[in-house]
Amino acid sequence: MQNKSQLSTEKPAPFERVLDARLVLSVVAAGIMSFSGVCVETAMNVTFPTLMSEFGIGTSTVQWLTTAYLLVLAAIVPTSSYLNRRFRTKHVFIAAMVFYIAGIVCGFSAQSFPMLIVGRVLEGMGTGIALPLMFNIITEQAPQSCMGTMMGIGTLVTAMAPAVGPSVGGWLAENFGWRSIFAALLPVLAVALVLGVGAIRQSHEVSREKFDVPGWAAIAASFACLVFAVDLGSGFGWVSPATLGLFAAFALLLALFVARERRAAEPLIHLSIFGERRFVMGAVAIVCLQFVVLGLSFLLPNYSQLVMGTGATEAGSILLPGCVVGAVMAPLSGQILDRMGPRRPILAGAACAFVGTVLFAVLSQNLPTLPAICIYIVFAFGQSLMVGNSMTTSLGFLPAQTKADGNAVINTLQQLAGAIGTSVSSAIVNAAQVGVAADGLAAATMSGSRAAYVLLAVVAVVPFAAMSWVTANRK
Repeated sequence: MQNKSQLSTEKPAPFERVLDARLVLSVVAAGIMSFSGVCVETAMNVTFPTLMSEFGIGTSTVQWLTTAYLLVLAAIVPTSSYLNRRFRTKHVFIAAMVFYIAGIVCGFSAQSFPMLIVGRVLEGMGTGIALPLMFNIITEQAPQSCMGTMMGIGTLVTAMAPAVGPSVGGWLAENFGWRSIFAALLPVLAVALVLGVGAIRQSHEVSREKFDVPGWAAIAASFACLVFAVDLGSGFGWVSPATLGLFAAFALLLALFVARERRAAEPLIHLSIFGERRFVMGAVAIVCLQFVVLGLSFLLPNYSQLVMGTGATEAGSILLPGCVVGAVMAPLSGQILDRMGPRRPILAGAACAFVGTVLFAVLSQNLPTLPAICIYIVFAFGQSLMVGNSMTTSLGFLPAQTKADGNAVINTLQQLAGAIGTSVSSAIVNAAQVGVAADGLAAATMSGSRAAYVLLAVVAVVPFAAMSWVTANRK
């Protein structure tokens, strides 16, 4: 008869790290769902002018399609380490797929803007589970000799999706209506579901530990306060009582989360990972680049339509060539890491991303489609060299038992940075548009976009500086 301790843990057969078809298909299955989530997020940016007209809303309201989605991601991703410890990998994947498909159906059938938001929230829940799951599969199952290459394949999501979304989404919206963006994903998700159910393996023990509800509530509420504070700051001023109150609530709730996790027997996230400064600096670099990526994915399509007068398809295509470069370079950059080490590819990538962002800021007064495409290629090349390699390097400083926690932290902060990057960029553009007549909207949008590009260029300095320190202090 089994005792309680024997029932508390499910022990899989000894797992051997091997690069085979099942590992690749597992990563592809989780990656398709993550890709679809980010793809819809950026595809909807191209439809903002249409949605504003159809639902009678303004820029500051419509951008909540992106912000609400990213906010849900920031609330769900911190649970990924717990989900990884508590449930079988395949079951987590299936749950994520159920949430995501429900969100797609809700978005497709939405007859009002609130219903569209509900769909985006459900999609955020699915993607929030799937995105760290993909990287957990890689870090737990890929051989160390090809870890960089597999992480490169995983980061195809971040390299491709922000570019494919606007280009494909713009074409679909212009020819078939914005609802077709959701409809087009259903067969893709069906393929991912079949692949995942057939290929995903269990590589670690599953323990029956309790979920830290107070800790999760504190961290989710703190992130919500931060995003609301950024959003309110654009409309009511950064020193208004409401904005300052939300910033204070964010700091207080974050402090409560830290206090809770330090004394919890089964913490949501093991905060010991923050004792490794090289991991922390690597996470900062990745987060700052994500801030820039999502800021650009919001600014470029809207600038092209509202300032340059292009259609949705042309505006969305600005990011497409960079997508191709990122798709090719993401796995190659991992191979470069495996062969040359992290310093040269990471710093070269961070430098290219910074140069691309600076060019957007300098040339934003008149930026036709072709020059914008060329600049984004430079940026995307740098992004593909840096993101996956920085994540591989940063997680490499952590013990095996806390890598899932590090993965959760990086992915959580990435989504939060994306939400803030979108909110801040939108707030700057919206502030320039306030009170402007229709015939002056293009000039106001150009002015606001220019200020936003300058901010993104400043933020883009951080990845280079942070990773210079990390790689210089590598043991």
